Amino acid sequence: MFLLKKAVLFAIALLMLAVAGCSTPAPRTVTEIITATTVQTTVETVVPVTINISAGSSLTAALNEVNKAYTTLKPWVTLITNYGGSGTLQTQIEQGAPCDVFISAAAAQMDNLQNANLLLAGSRTNLLTNKVVLIVPKANSLGLTSFNDLTSSKVKLIAIGDPKSVPAGSYANTAFTELGILAAIQSKFILGANVTQVLQYVDSGNVDAGVVYSTDALSDNNVTVVATGPADVNASIIYPGAIIKASKAATAAQDYINFLGSAQAKAIFVKYGFATAG
Repeated sequence: MFLLKKAVLFAIALLMLAVAGCSTPAPRTVTEIITATTVQTTVETVVPVTINISAGSSLTAALNEVNKAYTTLKPWVTLITNYGGSGTLQTQIEQGAPCDVFISAAAAQMDNLQNANLLLAGSRTNLLTNKVVLIVPKANSLGLTSFNDLTSSKVKLIAIGDPKSVPAGSYANTAFTELGILAAIQSKFILGANVTQVLQYVDSGNVDAGVVYSTDALSDNNVTVVATGPADVNASIIYPGAIIKASKAATAAQDYINFLGSAQAKAIFVKYGFATAG
């Protein structure tokens, strides 16, 4: 009997060992599973988007470089720029021209759009500052050294942006009024459709002097800065940016505006002579 019991126990032990060998391994912990699994890199799915930007012409060179930096980071974004006098751009937006982001060279045009309820609430921000300066052709021999010298009979033609649509022209008029010389020189004005055109008039020597932003003068080796506008006038020069309420790409437009305030974009603007607001 003893031997029979021993045989039975031995058989049971062998059976248990066989079952253990064929059974499914005990479940692993979450940590073990993650460790044993090959991690797959997830590629972000992006949708191509186009952002239409209307900006003051004085921003052309700087913003072109900023936009290149932005699209290098986000190649699925297409940026379409429309440069011109801020007043002209305001009118285009009011008339329904495609525009997602507006960057004005003055607060007045942005104020007008805001008062007309055409801006996306909360999207407006001050981006940059600038200065107006008096420039002459590099070969000019009239010896001008100040705004007051514009009253001289030697000065025949003065280029400024049309004050009705070009902020730089409006600032020029304010400076002339403050200095008490507007009435004496107004008949000499040649009005440009934007500040870039004013710069070209002076660069070509077709006028004796002109008023542009310091950033414009910095970009042209054929002109010389002879005077800076009154400090209080220059202190009022602000470039605000905002998203247009009718934009179909408001999320992308906000990301773009955020980039304009980044360290990378600010460094580019400063390189072109702008100062950052705030």
